Amino acid sequence: MHTLHTAAALVTARGDLDLATAPELRRSLSAALRASREVVFDLAGVEFMDCAGLGALVHAQNQADRLGARLILRGAGPRVLRLLRLTGLNRRLIVEPRLRARAAPARMEGDAR
Repeated sequence: MHTLHTAAALVTARGDLDLATAPELRRSLSAALRASREVVFDLAGVEFMDCAGLGALVHAQNQADRLGARLILRGAGPRVLRLLRLTGLNRRLIVEPRLRARAAPARMEGDAR
């Protein structure tokens, strides 16, 4: 028996997710959800999100639920995370924390490196 594993689709956004950009975001997330059972939405470059951006995320999550897919939000900054918490969407959506850069190993006194 062979098992087919498909990679997660990645959707990336930069700048503002607002009334002007929400329709494009809906289309991008919708297409990705139709193509893959798992979609990672990278929010690391998002500086601002309003209710239209939130609506696009809710729309995408509803589509993911209907399709039996997973939508994962990754890399959201403090402003976006706060908005998700204030609206309660952090409990409805899969939100993964922003990855932090690894610190260099500490040098010990007398270390010859």
